[in-house]
Amino acid sequence: MTGCLLLLCALGLVAAVPVARALNRAAWPERGPVLGLWVWQCLVATALLSCLTALVLGMAACFRTVRDHLFGSAPPGVLAAYRLSSAPAWAMALTLLLAAGAAWTAAVLIACLRAARRARSAARDRLRKRAPELPAGLPAGRGPLLVLEDEHPDAWWMPGSPSRLVVTTGALHRLTDRQLDAVLTHERGHARARHDWLLQLSAALAGAFPQAPLFTHFCEQTHRLVEFAADHTAARRCGHVTTALALIELNQHRGALHCASSHRLLDDRVNRLLAPPPTLGPRQRTLIATAAALAPLLPLLVTFAPGIDALD
Repeated sequence: MTGCLLLLCALGLVAAVPVARALNRAAWPERGPVLGLWVWQCLVATALLSCLTALVLGMAACFRTVRDHLFGSAPPGVLAAYRLSSAPAWAMALTLLLAAGAAWTAAVLIACLRAARRARSAARDRLRKRAPELPAGLPAGRGPLLVLEDEHPDAWWMPGSPSRLVVTTGALHRLTDRQLDAVLTHERGHARARHDWLLQLSAALAGAFPQAPLFTHFCEQTHRLVEFAADHTAARRCGHVTTALALIELNQHRGALHCASSHRLLDDRVNRLLAPPPTLGPRQRTLIATAAALAPLLPLLVTFAPGIDALD
Protein backbone atom coordinates (compact mmCIF):
# COMPACT_ATOMS: atom_id res chain seq x y z
CA MET A 1 0.00 0.00 0.00
CA THR A 2 2.84 2.37 0.83
CA GLY A 3 4.35 1.85 -2.59
CA CYS A 4 1.01 2.50 -4.31
CA LEU A 5 0.43 5.69 -2.35
CA LEU A 6 3.89 7.04 -3.09
CA LEU A 7 3.65 6.10 -6.76
CA LEU A 8 0.23 7.72 -7.14
CA CYS A 9 1.39 10.92 -5.45
CA ALA A 10 4.51 10.98 -7.61
CA LEU A 11 2.40 10.44 -10.73
CA GLY A 12 0.12 13.35 -9.78
CA LEU A 13 3.09 15.63 -9.08
CA VAL A 14 4.81 14.74 -12.35
CA ALA A 15 1.61 15.50 -14.29
CA ALA A 16 0.99 18.72 -12.35
CA VAL A 17 4.45 20.29 -12.62
CA PRO A 18 7.05 19.15 -15.19
CA VAL A 19 4.66 17.67 -17.77
CA ALA A 20 2.32 20.66 -17.51
CA ARG A 21 5.19 23.11 -17.95
CA ALA A 22 6.57 21.17 -20.92
CA LEU A 23 3.16 21.09 -22.59
CA ASN A 24 2.70 24.80 -21.92
CA ARG A 25 5.98 25.53 -23.74
CA ALA A 26 5.20 23.21 -26.66
CA ALA A 27 4.35 24.80 -30.01
CA TRP A 28 2.45 21.90 -31.57
CA PRO A 29 -0.92 22.55 -29.80
CA GLU A 30 -1.35 25.71 -31.89
CA ARG A 31 -1.01 23.55 -35.01
CA GLY A 32 -3.82 21.33 -33.74
CA PRO A 33 -5.87 23.26 -31.16
CA VAL A 34 -8.60 20.63 -30.82
CA LEU A 35 -6.00 17.96 -30.15
CA GLY A 36 -4.21 20.33 -27.76
CA LEU A 37 -7.41 20.79 -25.76
CA TRP A 38 -7.84 17.02 -25.62
CA VAL A 39 -4.28 16.52 -24.31
CA TRP A 40 -4.75 19.19 -21.62
CA GLN A 41 -7.99 17.57 -20.47
CA CYS A 42 -6.34 14.14 -20.31
CA LEU A 43 -3.42 15.56 -18.33
CA VAL A 44 -5.77 17.19 -15.82
CA ALA A 45 -7.76 13.96 -15.57
CA THR A 46 -4.54 12.03 -14.89
CA ALA A 47 -3.55 14.33 -12.03
CA LEU A 48 -7.04 14.34 -10.50
CA LEU A 49 -7.39 10.55 -10.80
CA SER A 50 -3.99 10.10 -9.16
CA CYS A 51 -5.11 12.16 -6.18
CA LEU A 52 -8.52 10.49 -6.03
CA THR A 53 -7.18 6.93 -6.11
CA ALA A 54 -4.53 7.83 -3.53
CA LEU A 55 -7.29 9.24 -1.33
CA VAL A 56 -9.37 6.06 -1.64
CA LEU A 57 -6.41 3.83 -0.76
CA GLY A 58 -5.47 6.08 2.15
CA MET A 59 -9.04 6.05 3.48
CA ALA A 60 -9.11 2.26 3.23
CA ALA A 61 -5.82 2.01 5.14
CA CYS A 62 -6.80 4.44 7.89
CA PHE A 63 -10.46 3.57 8.42
CA ARG A 64 -11.66 0.00 8.86
CA THR A 65 -15.23 0.86 7.79
CA VAL A 66 -14.02 2.09 4.42
CA ARG A 67 -11.77 -0.95 4.06
CA ASP A 68 -14.65 -3.33 4.78
CA HIS A 69 -16.87 -1.63 2.18
CA LEU A 70 -14.19 -1.66 -0.51
CA PHE A 71 -12.73 -5.10 0.07
CA GLY A 72 -15.64 -6.89 1.76
CA SER A 73 -16.37 -9.11 -1.26
CA ALA A 74 -12.76 -9.43 -2.45
CA PRO A 75 -10.79 -12.66 -2.05
CA PRO A 76 -8.55 -12.75 1.05
CA GLY A 77 -5.41 -12.66 -1.05
CA VAL A 78 -6.40 -9.30 -2.57
CA LEU A 79 -6.73 -7.60 0.82
CA ALA A 80 -3.43 -9.07 1.94
CA ALA A 81 -1.71 -7.83 -1.22
CA TYR A 82 -2.48 -4.20 -0.34
CA ARG A 83 -1.20 -4.55 3.26
CA LEU A 84 -3.70 -1.98 4.44
CA SER A 85 -3.49 -2.97 8.08
CA SER A 86 0.20 -1.98 8.26
CA ALA A 87 -0.16 1.60 7.05
CA PRO A 88 2.51 3.98 8.42
CA ALA A 89 1.64 7.01 10.50
CA TRP A 90 2.28 9.46 7.66
CA ALA A 91 -0.48 7.80 5.63
CA MET A 92 -3.10 9.40 7.90
CA ALA A 93 -1.64 12.89 7.39
CA LEU A 94 -1.46 12.36 3.62
CA THR A 95 -5.03 11.06 3.54
CA LEU A 96 -6.33 14.05 5.48
CA LEU A 97 -4.45 16.40 3.15
CA LEU A 98 -5.93 14.70 0.08
CA ALA A 99 -9.40 14.77 1.63
CA ALA A 100 -9.10 18.48 2.32
CA GLY A 101 -7.99 19.06 -1.27
CA ALA A 102 -10.91 17.03 -2.61
CA ALA A 103 -13.41 18.90 -0.44
CA TRP A 104 -11.95 22.27 -1.46
CA THR A 105 -12.06 21.31 -5.16
CA ALA A 106 -15.68 20.18 -4.92
CA ALA A 107 -16.68 23.36 -3.06
CA VAL A 108 -14.98 25.61 -5.63
CA LEU A 109 -16.52 23.76 -8.58
CA ILE A 110 -20.00 23.99 -7.06
CA ALA A 111 -19.52 27.69 -6.31
CA CYS A 112 -18.28 28.25 -9.88
CA LEU A 113 -21.33 26.53 -11.35
CA ARG A 114 -23.66 28.61 -9.21
CA ALA A 115 -21.84 31.82 -10.10
CA ALA A 116 -21.97 30.93 -13.80
CA ARG A 117 -25.71 30.30 -13.54
CA ARG A 118 -26.25 33.65 -11.83
CA ALA A 119 -24.08 35.41 -14.42
CA ARG A 120 -26.04 33.83 -17.28
CA SER A 121 -29.31 34.86 -15.66
CA ALA A 122 -28.10 38.44 -15.21
CA ALA A 123 -26.83 38.55 -18.80
CA ARG A 124 -30.18 37.32 -20.09
CA ASP A 125 -31.94 40.02 -18.10
CA ARG A 126 -29.69 42.65 -19.64
CA LEU A 127 -30.32 41.25 -23.09
CA ARG A 128 -34.09 41.35 -22.59
CA LYS A 129 -33.83 45.03 -21.67
CA ARG A 130 -31.62 45.83 -24.67
CA ALA A 131 -33.56 43.74 -27.19
CA PRO A 132 -35.74 45.83 -29.51
CA GLU A 133 -39.51 45.70 -29.14
CA LEU A 134 -41.18 43.40 -31.67
CA PRO A 135 -44.49 44.12 -33.36
CA ALA A 136 -47.59 42.86 -31.60
CA GLY A 137 -48.38 39.25 -32.30
CA LEU A 138 -44.77 38.13 -32.70
CA PRO A 139 -43.32 36.04 -29.85
CA ALA A 140 -40.37 37.72 -28.14
CA GLY A 141 -36.95 36.21 -28.69
CA ARG A 142 -38.05 33.97 -31.57
CA GLY A 143 -35.22 31.81 -32.93
CA PRO A 144 -31.60 31.43 -31.82
CA LEU A 145 -30.38 34.74 -33.32
CA LEU A 146 -30.88 37.96 -31.40
CA VAL A 147 -30.02 41.36 -32.91
CA LEU A 148 -29.23 44.24 -30.54
CA GLU A 149 -29.13 47.93 -31.31
CA ASP A 150 -25.51 48.95 -30.79
CA GLU A 151 -23.17 51.02 -32.96
CA HIS A 152 -20.16 48.90 -31.94
CA PRO A 153 -19.73 45.67 -33.94
CA ASP A 154 -19.90 42.62 -31.74
CA ALA A 155 -21.18 39.06 -31.68
CA TRP A 156 -21.17 36.35 -29.01
CA TRP A 157 -22.80 33.11 -28.05
CA MET A 158 -25.00 33.10 -24.96
CA PRO A 159 -25.01 29.55 -23.51
CA GLY A 160 -27.92 28.19 -21.54
CA SER A 161 -31.42 27.01 -22.28
CA PRO A 162 -32.32 28.24 -24.79
CA SER A 163 -28.94 29.29 -26.14
CA ARG A 164 -28.71 32.47 -28.20
CA LEU A 165 -26.41 33.83 -30.85
CA VAL A 166 -26.26 37.59 -30.28
CA VAL A 167 -25.11 40.08 -32.91
CA THR A 168 -25.22 43.88 -32.85
CA THR A 169 -26.45 46.19 -35.58
CA GLY A 170 -22.93 47.64 -35.72
CA ALA A 171 -21.66 44.24 -36.87
CA LEU A 172 -24.41 44.01 -39.47
CA HIS A 173 -23.46 47.44 -40.85
CA ARG A 174 -19.66 47.21 -40.76
CA LEU A 175 -19.05 43.59 -41.76
CA THR A 176 -19.49 42.20 -45.22
CA ASP A 177 -21.80 39.24 -45.66
CA ARG A 178 -18.88 36.84 -45.80
CA GLN A 179 -17.19 38.39 -42.75
CA LEU A 180 -20.44 38.18 -40.81
CA ASP A 181 -20.76 34.54 -41.83
CA ALA A 182 -17.24 33.94 -40.51
CA VAL A 183 -18.08 35.56 -37.16
CA LEU A 184 -21.28 33.57 -36.76
CA THR A 185 -19.52 30.35 -37.75
CA HIS A 186 -16.84 31.09 -35.14
CA GLU A 187 -19.46 31.49 -32.42
CA ARG A 188 -21.35 28.39 -33.52
CA GLY A 189 -18.05 26.50 -33.29
CA HIS A 190 -17.79 27.49 -29.62
CA ALA A 191 -21.37 26.34 -29.05
CA ARG A 192 -21.01 22.96 -30.77
CA ALA A 193 -17.82 22.13 -28.84
CA ARG A 194 -19.31 23.36 -25.53
CA HIS A 195 -16.29 25.53 -24.92
CA ASP A 196 -18.17 27.40 -22.19
CA TRP A 197 -18.04 24.33 -19.92
CA LEU A 198 -14.34 23.86 -20.57
CA LEU A 199 -13.60 27.51 -19.83
CA GLN A 200 -15.57 27.38 -16.58
CA LEU A 201 -13.81 24.20 -15.46
CA SER A 202 -10.33 25.54 -16.20
CA ALA A 203 -11.08 28.85 -14.48
CA ALA A 204 -12.48 27.09 -11.41
CA LEU A 205 -9.45 24.81 -11.03
CA ALA A 206 -7.04 27.73 -11.53
CA GLY A 207 -8.95 29.73 -8.91
CA ALA A 208 -8.95 26.83 -6.46
CA PHE A 209 -5.21 26.12 -6.83
CA PRO A 210 -3.55 29.31 -8.13
CA GLN A 211 -0.05 28.03 -7.33
CA ALA A 212 -0.42 24.76 -9.27
CA PRO A 213 1.28 25.04 -12.68
CA LEU A 214 -1.04 22.42 -14.17
CA PHE A 215 -4.24 24.34 -13.47
CA THR A 216 -2.89 27.83 -14.23
CA HIS A 217 -1.44 26.67 -17.55
CA PHE A 218 -4.61 24.70 -18.29
CA CYS A 219 -6.67 27.87 -17.84
CA GLU A 220 -4.34 30.03 -19.94
CA GLN A 221 -4.04 27.54 -22.77
CA THR A 222 -7.75 26.74 -22.80
CA HIS A 223 -8.57 30.40 -23.46
CA ARG A 224 -6.10 30.44 -26.35
CA LEU A 225 -6.90 27.08 -27.89
CA VAL A 226 -10.68 27.44 -27.89
CA GLU A 227 -10.30 30.64 -29.90
CA PHE A 228 -7.86 29.01 -32.30
CA ALA A 229 -10.22 26.06 -32.73
CA ALA A 230 -13.21 28.31 -33.45
CA ASP A 231 -11.11 30.43 -35.82
CA HIS A 232 -10.14 27.27 -37.68
CA THR A 233 -13.80 26.32 -38.03
CA ALA A 234 -14.64 29.75 -39.44
CA ALA A 235 -11.60 29.80 -41.74
CA ARG A 236 -12.47 26.44 -43.27
CA ARG A 237 -15.91 27.77 -44.22
CA CYS A 238 -15.20 31.41 -45.10
CA GLY A 239 -11.46 31.64 -45.70
CA HIS A 240 -8.51 32.67 -43.54
CA VAL A 241 -8.23 36.25 -44.77
CA THR A 242 -11.96 36.90 -44.41
CA THR A 243 -11.94 35.60 -40.86
CA ALA A 244 -8.89 37.69 -39.97
CA LEU A 245 -10.48 40.85 -41.36
CA ALA A 246 -13.68 40.13 -39.44
CA LEU A 247 -11.67 39.80 -36.22
CA ILE A 248 -9.96 43.13 -36.85
CA GLU A 249 -13.27 44.88 -37.55
CA LEU A 250 -14.85 43.47 -34.38
CA ASN A 251 -12.00 44.58 -32.14
CA GLN A 252 -11.05 48.00 -33.57
CA HIS A 253 -13.33 49.89 -31.19
CA ARG A 254 -12.11 48.14 -28.04
CA GLY A 255 -8.69 49.76 -27.92
CA ALA A 256 -7.55 50.47 -24.36
CA LEU A 257 -10.53 48.62 -22.93
CA HIS A 258 -8.77 45.37 -23.72
CA CYS A 259 -6.00 44.16 -21.43
CA ALA A 260 -2.54 43.35 -22.71
CA SER A 261 -3.17 39.60 -22.73
CA SER A 262 -6.28 40.08 -24.87
CA HIS A 263 -4.28 42.20 -27.31
CA ARG A 264 -1.61 39.50 -27.53
CA LEU A 265 -4.21 36.81 -28.11
CA LEU A 266 -5.88 38.87 -30.82
CA ASP A 267 -2.52 39.46 -32.53
CA ASP A 268 -1.74 35.75 -32.36
CA ARG A 269 -5.13 34.86 -33.81
CA VAL A 270 -4.82 37.29 -36.72
CA ASN A 271 -1.23 36.28 -37.46
CA ARG A 272 -2.20 32.62 -37.30
CA LEU A 273 -5.02 33.19 -39.78
CA LEU A 274 -2.89 35.22 -42.20
CA ALA A 275 0.03 32.77 -42.00
CA PRO A 276 -1.49 29.40 -41.02
CA PRO A 277 1.01 27.04 -39.36
CA PRO A 278 1.49 23.59 -40.91
CA THR A 279 -1.02 21.10 -39.57
CA LEU A 280 -0.03 17.93 -37.75
CA GLY A 281 0.21 14.80 -39.84
CA PRO A 282 -2.25 11.93 -39.36
CA ARG A 283 0.39 9.76 -37.69
CA GLN A 284 1.36 12.53 -35.27
CA ARG A 285 -2.28 13.19 -34.38
CA THR A 286 -2.94 9.49 -33.81
CA LEU A 287 0.13 9.01 -31.60
CA ILE A 288 -0.55 12.11 -29.50
CA ALA A 289 -4.27 11.37 -29.09
CA THR A 290 -3.60 7.74 -28.14
CA ALA A 291 -0.89 8.63 -25.62
CA ALA A 292 -3.12 11.28 -24.06
CA ALA A 293 -6.07 8.88 -23.82
CA LEU A 294 -3.91 6.23 -22.13
CA ALA A 295 -2.44 8.64 -19.56
CA PRO A 296 -5.50 8.68 -17.23
CA LEU A 297 -5.34 4.87 -17.12
CA LEU A 298 -1.96 4.98 -15.36
CA PRO A 299 -3.32 5.81 -11.88
CA LEU A 300 -5.95 3.09 -12.28
CA LEU A 301 -3.27 0.61 -13.29
CA VAL A 302 -1.16 1.51 -10.27
CA THR A 303 -4.18 1.20 -7.98
CA PHE A 304 -5.42 -2.17 -9.21
CA ALA A 305 -2.02 -3.77 -9.93
CA PRO A 306 -1.56 -5.40 -6.46
CA GLY A 307 -5.05 -6.89 -6.53
CA ILE A 308 -4.66 -8.18 -10.08
CA ASP A 309 -1.28 -9.66 -9.22
CA ALA A 310 -2.79 -11.44 -6.19
CA LEU A 311 -5.45 -13.07 -8.38
CA ASP A 312 -2.90 -14.57 -10.79
